[in-house]
Amino acid sequence: MASTKICAFDELEENQAVKVEIDGVPIVVVRDSAGDVFAIGDTCTHGDISLSEGFVEDDTVECWAHGSKFSLKSGRPLNLPAYEPVPVFTVELINGDVFIDPTPHYVTA
Repeated sequence: MASTKICAFDELEENQAVKVEIDGVPIVVVRDSAGDVFAIGDTCTHGDISLSEGFVEDDTVECWAHGSKFSLKSGRPLNLPAYEPVPVFTVELINGDVFIDPTPHYVTA
């Protein structure tokens, strides 16, 4: 599937989670303090909670309801109660804009 422009890079605030939907797929987008942009599935795998409402710290986003932290790089949960990963989405920066490919994938390594 083709990548979709979601915003300008400068519109993303550092260490703030933003929810976007592409073709009905909820995705949380984060720009970290190093300027890297990540996109992972927005729904916590422990409960039907939006991760975009959670807390960003370093390279993780934490579910506000139950405290599970998910890696922004791999989508893997780093603590319980979640034990299933969320999907990861490919992010491209093109001419100052952020594009996301809504095809989900899971990091296995």
